[in-house]
Order: sequence, then C-alpha cells, then structure tokens
Amino acid sequence: MMEQKDRERLERSIGDAFKKGGLITVMTGAGVSAESGIPTFRGPEGYWTVGSVNYQPSEIATNDMLNRNPREVWKWFLFRRGVCADALPNPGHVAIAEMEKLLKYRFRLITQNVDGLHLRAGSTLEATYQVHGNLNFMRCFGKCSSDLYPVPETIPKIARGEDLPESEWERLKCPKCGSMARPHVLLWDEYYDEKYYRFESSLRDAAKTSLLVIVGTTGSTNLPNRVAASVMHFGGMIVDIDIEENVFSKAALQTPGGLFLKGKSAEILPDVFDAIEERISDSP
Repeated sequence: MMEQKDRERLERSIGDAFKKGGLITVMTGAGVSAESGIPTFRGPEGYWTVGSVNYQPSEIATNDMLNRNPREVWKWFLFRRGVCADALPNPGHVAIAEMEKLLKYRFRLITQNVDGLHLRAGSTLEATYQVHGNLNFMRCFGKCSSDLYPVPETIPKIARGEDLPESEWERLKCPKCGSMARPHVLLWDEYYDEKYYRFESSLRDAAKTSLLVIVGTTGSTNLPNRVAASVMHFGGMIVDIDIEENVFSKAALQTPGGLFLKGKSAEILPDVFDAIEERISDSP
C-alpha cells in the first residue's frame, strides 16, 4: 500500500491526465517479472557455457551466434522459457490487465518482457506491444515468411547445459519450409522494427499519451527511452514505479504532475488501478 500522501498525489496526477484526454500507457521492464521470480538474466545467472567458454547474454543472444551455433542459442532461450513457464503473473500484471479492461481503447501496454506473463494475466495482443518479442513463439530463420508460430508446448524444459533429443530439434523448424526456426526475440545485434516489434506503433502512441506509467525498467534500451522522450515532448505526464531511482524517475519529476513512486510494482500497481477506477467512477 502507498502512503496516503503518495496516493493523494497520484490521484491528482491521474485527474490531470484525464482532463487532457489521450492515452494511458504502461511501459514495463524486467522489474515487473522479477517480482514473479524471473531473474533478469543480466547478472551471474545470465552466463551461458559453450564448451569451456562462458558467454554473456549480449554474446549468446546475437545473430552472429545464431548463424554459427543456432542450437546453443535455442538452448539458451529454451532454458529461459522453462524458467518463465514456472512463474505466475503477480498482482502487478493483473492490475495492468484490469486497467485495459477499464480504459478500453484509451489504454496501451508497451513491454520489454518476453515471458508472456502479461498475456497470461489477461492483457490482450491488440493493446500489448511486445517490443522485445515473446519466448513462446518462433519464426523462420530463413525468412520464407514473416509468420509467427507457437513453440510446441510439448518441447521439454531443459536445465542449464542440457541438450534436446534429436527428435525435438526436428520440431523447432519452420512449418512452412522446413528450415531451422529461430526464437521470436529481439537479439542484441538487431534493430527494432514495426513488423515484429511494433516500433512505429509504440512511438505513434507515445505522442498521444497523456499519462505514461513506467514500471521496473531502468532505460538500458533505445525504444523505451524514445517513448519517454516523446511523451515528455508532447506534454504528457510520467509516473515511474521502481525499487530504486533511475533515469526515468528523474525524467518523471520533470513532467507536470509527474511522480516517482518507490517500491514494488506488485504492491503499487493495484493502487494505481484503484485510483484510475475511482476517477472514472467519479466522472459525470
């Protein structure tokens, strides 16, 4: 629960945002999923060993490695997928999904998380921009089409360093042409685009956003920074929720009515939903 003074400030900010019209946009990062027990994979848990060499995520999750050793890239992502599959949406995910139901066409969710927990909590694909992709999908590595295919649900979870049986590798192929598929995730040496990662849509809607709620991200990638900058440029308000100060919390305080709410998103986001619901209920 937020302190009363923070709740009152949030209610005023939400009221001001509603007066402006425009979109209410939530932008989430790894901090939201960390509260469901999913590691960020940026620390020691992110290393991946191939032979005697340890690779960081920025080295294993690349097009270069995908070309040289596609099975190791797949194993890294399948390991992560198994970790994510064991996690459950937390109250923060649920609160965001409830915001969409309440706000309908006025709501957008921009997420950097690839675990699919937002969708499992009830957020819809129509209102959710998965700007880094989704571990549960794959597409043709040979680019015979731009179609996305679900990773077969029966592909087994693998432990760190574990391999797949050959029969399972055969199922990680493009259903259309039979060539190797690849995980539908933005790799470290790839660029955002509209077709797969909703780049233009994110920036377009940022320009229409009157309130941007940023949750659990520190601004280490390009698109979230551009979204925040666009909201600021067009006079929108930013509320940043995080367990510690970051570049977005400082930006939030530079916007009219902007706030930095320090704490866990699973505890604060339900309060944000309540404040929005009260504002709508009080509207004539």
